[in-house]
Amino acid sequence: MEFSSGRGRLKQARLAGDRRDLYPHSLQFYLEPPTENISLVEFESFAIDRLKLLKVVENLGVSYVRSSDSYKTKLEFELRKLKFPYKALAEDDYEARRKDHISHFILRLAYCQSEDLRRWFLQQEMDLLRYRFNEVTDNLRQKFLEHVNLSFEAVSEDLKNELANELYTSTPGLSMTKVKEQMFFKVGLADAVDLFRARRVFIKDGFAYVPFKEIDVLVLNNYRTKLSKALALTARSLPSIQSDERLQPLLNHLSHSYIGPDYSVQKNTGKISLEQIDTLSVKSFPLCMRQLHKALRDNHHLRHGGRMQYGLFLKGIGLTLEQALEFWKKEFIRGKVDADKFDKGYAYSIRHSYGKEGRRTDYTPYSCMKIIMSNPPSQGDYHGCPFRHSDPELLKQKLQSYKIPPSGIAQILELVKGMHYQLACQKYFELTHDVDNLGFSLNHPNQYFTESQRLLSGGRELKKELSNSGNCQQKSNSQESMNSNSTPTSSNTTADAELEGLEAYFTED
Repeated sequence: MEFSSGRGRLKQARLAGDRRDLYPHSLQFYLEPPTENISLVEFESFAIDRLKLLKVVENLGVSYVRSSDSYKTKLEFELRKLKFPYKALAEDDYEARRKDHISHFILRLAYCQSEDLRRWFLQQEMDLLRYRFNEVTDNLRQKFLEHVNLSFEAVSEDLKNELANELYTSTPGLSMTKVKEQMFFKVGLADAVDLFRARRVFIKDGFAYVPFKEIDVLVLNNYRTKLSKALALTARSLPSIQSDERLQPLLNHLSHSYIGPDYSVQKNTGKISLEQIDTLSVKSFPLCMRQLHKALRDNHHLRHGGRMQYGLFLKGIGLTLEQALEFWKKEFIRGKVDADKFDKGYAYSIRHSYGKEGRRTDYTPYSCMKIIMSNPPSQGDYHGCPFRHSDPELLKQKLQSYKIPPSGIAQILELVKGMHYQLACQKYFELTHDVDNLGFSLNHPNQYFTESQRLLSGGRELKKELSNSGNCQQKSNSQESMNSNSTPTSSNTTADAELEGLEAYFTED
């Protein structure tokens, strides 16, 4: 991608009609980077608009079921407002498709810089493609699959009739009549692991028989693989990009604006006593942290994954380093770890997580996305997301033991079945706090704790305090990146003004 003056942009506009074949579909896998010239003003506006769009995608994804009419209506409204492609039927949306293409690659540059940024960007881009893919006609879907060279082996009519009963019992939502009408594809189990995990597909001899209505899962798995590799490759090119004094401040602004507070800076440090933790775990901990706390109390030990997830959460709610050392030591020496072994081994990792050892990295608490998408628990582990990683029957038993009413358990399990894990957590929050509508989207275990405490105390002071600390951190990070450039351009000044508004956009309640 190159950058030019406004006159160069006019020249490109005259050529636009000759290059409409670059975007034969509103859907894209973004396999080829843009090669045209683009002005810095357009670079900035494209990036900010796409970031706004992805933030809307994130908020809607944890507030509504993705297949619901409300989700679709609100996302289409945002696509229209920001002038991105929203229907693949349109033949005259070249500029929208061009903006979609270029803005995606701009944000790749900003969001390839760390694992957390890559994970966030990947998830929102996948959700956006899922919506777009499901909105087009079957005929246009097939054309798009051909365009990106995705072909799946169709199951013959004879084999489909032979397996009709198995397909009917293994594929939720399809009657026997629909099974006979629906086209099925035979794919490797690795390509349909999400459907297999959700018990929504028939498996035989290592192959999954996927109905056409679930083809989006296969498309998204393929897209995830391609985009993950592309982000890794982009990260290798960062040194050359970061040396460009025009781009570095803007990219740093963008990457620091992707979500709200990361809960690494807290004003309530030391305000929670160790004696309160047992009570707080029942009243204000999300299910993932409540599960870890109970396992720690029962077994007097947690494996590394559990210690990291729970330890950073406790750090985020206000435990000081001294409190954390005391808390973990008291519990571990009740088990098979003596005090000397704890001091020589486990204490170091706790100090390390507080940035007092090693490279002095001050680790931040895990977000919902990180917990859901990375390091799944194995036998004997208690970390992870219970809604994502627990067997549904075990999850049901756990919810029953926590006195969740049967109707609420049914609602949660239905959301889990549809792979709406954060919505299931929101429903758990509503049921345990006796509220009908949260009025916000849950993205972080520490946000769950903060909102719970706010509700239980009947005020909003804690939330305001945390929100302000998050904003201050973002602004200080942004200011540092600007100060590192001794000769900011007028274009950078424009970006500053735009992004100040963008930060407010992201931290709205």
